[in-house]
Amino acid sequence: MKKWTVVGVLGCAQFVMVLDGTVMNVSISTVVTDLDTSVSAMQAAITFYTLTMAAFMLLGAKLGDVWGRRRAFVVGSCIYAVGSLITALSPNVQFLFLGWSVIEGLGAVLVIPAIAALVADNYRGADRVTAFAIIGAVSGAAVAAGPLIGGAVTTYFDWRYVFVAEVVIMLAVVACARIITDAGTRQSARIDVLSVVLSSVGLVFVVYGMLQSKTWGWIVPLATPEIGGVPVAPLGISMSAWFMTLGGVLIAVFVIRQRRLAEQDRAPLVDVRMFSITSLRSGLSVLGAQYAVTAGLFFMVPVYLQMTLGLDALETGIRIFPLSVSLVLFSIVGTRLSHRMTPRAIVRMGQVLLVVSAVVLLGSATSDLRSGLFAVGMFLAGSALGLLASQLGNVNMSSVSESQTSEVGGLQGVFQNLGSSLGTALIGSILIGALSTSFASGVAHSDLPAETRATISAATENGVTIVPASTVTTIAEDAGLSDEDASTLAHIYRDSQLSSLRVSFFGLILISLLSLLFSRGIPTEIAVRRRASASP
Repeated sequence: MKKWTVVGVLGCAQFVMVLDGTVMNVSISTVVTDLDTSVSAMQAAITFYTLTMAAFMLLGAKLGDVWGRRRAFVVGSCIYAVGSLITALSPNVQFLFLGWSVIEGLGAVLVIPAIAALVADNYRGADRVTAFAIIGAVSGAAVAAGPLIGGAVTTYFDWRYVFVAEVVIMLAVVACARIITDAGTRQSARIDVLSVVLSSVGLVFVVYGMLQSKTWGWIVPLATPEIGGVPVAPLGISMSAWFMTLGGVLIAVFVIRQRRLAEQDRAPLVDVRMFSITSLRSGLSVLGAQYAVTAGLFFMVPVYLQMTLGLDALETGIRIFPLSVSLVLFSIVGTRLSHRMTPRAIVRMGQVLLVVSAVVLLGSATSDLRSGLFAVGMFLAGSALGLLASQLGNVNMSSVSESQTSEVGGLQGVFQNLGSSLGTALIGSILIGALSTSFASGVAHSDLPAETRATISAATENGVTIVPASTVTTIAEDAGLSDEDASTLAHIYRDSQLSSLRVSFFGLILISLLSLLFSRGIPTEIAVRRRASASP
């Protein structure tokens, strides 16, 4: 068992990285109340937590090459612990954003690539496949335990204690890091600052534009931002579209610069020639889509359960549990199947199952989500995600040579967290946008007096905020509506929340179908062997 101690230490760090997001998601309503903030603000915090990691993951991987992977792992763990402490002590959402979304994210960009590279350094052959499977299973266990741990601690104690525990775990990881072998050769190359700026700003612009689309509109301007009282919508196009377009241009320039640096024998931030490796390109693409679906589910379902149905954090965690337990179970099943089936067959099985699960979840979307069909849909979704998790890490790492494991670890982190950011931003925007549209339509076609309809339409012309459905009647009465009209408005709001949930589930179906196109390059050999050289 001694040889598995290393993966145990790395697994503890991985557990904390994955746990963080699921804990915050099931605690949304409690944190909103505790910090006197909004669901939109929490959506931004959740999105930027993963976006910070996506934006700087390549830099973190490169620093691991320069400093040494174990040193990067230790430094990142310390930074992460500091961020967790700030989060635990947050008096408002601004401190939460600083500690969780920024500082923890920056610590993770050093830890996550190092975990993948150090697993490859410390294990060979069948042991390496097993070690990667263990890391995948740990991630699954964190997904499984996160909602229950976060729900129980938030309900019976305080959500802040989870982050205090993270501080303790990360300090223990640092204390045990000396047993980890760092076999990588340190690089003396300078880090290209322009590359860091292009990649990070490009990714931030793309995701921020998508995040703001629920307010600013996708293309046609809605609630246009103003500077000095002057609306900003260049050429009559929404700022969301401009942000996403400019972000895409910056990312394209980043890719061009990486190629030029490689041609000039200067160290690029990432060797983009690796994307010519079909298996790696497919593996990363499927990984990003997988995390987009996961993040979307873990945002929209807790929001509905807590803000519409009024469930507490523990009840929310219990309702999500079928997904969590099946994810762990099928991570193990997928690992066992890899001895008999090809990676592509297992990945395709998972992708098809993901589409089926999204359809089942759409069919289960009732006012209270109490049907057994919802539990079946969540179980199927977890099964699909578990099958994917069991294969993709090894597929990606086995696509390149030993010298490129750190870079691929960074790329995996980028695609995981970019997928999570896009999933939260996209599904959140769909959820809130659909809520506004459905609510406006419901009010317009209701039996409310014309004057009341006009007043409500004027008050919600810039969108509808997600609030607990149970408070709508009180809010309406405080605004001067009669008891009968307030009750009617609350009913319309509940129906609108359910409608927006269904639209969001349909969005997951589309993402799941799209991911099927990415898996054509997944290897068809049962034994995936590491490439012998660095050249693609």
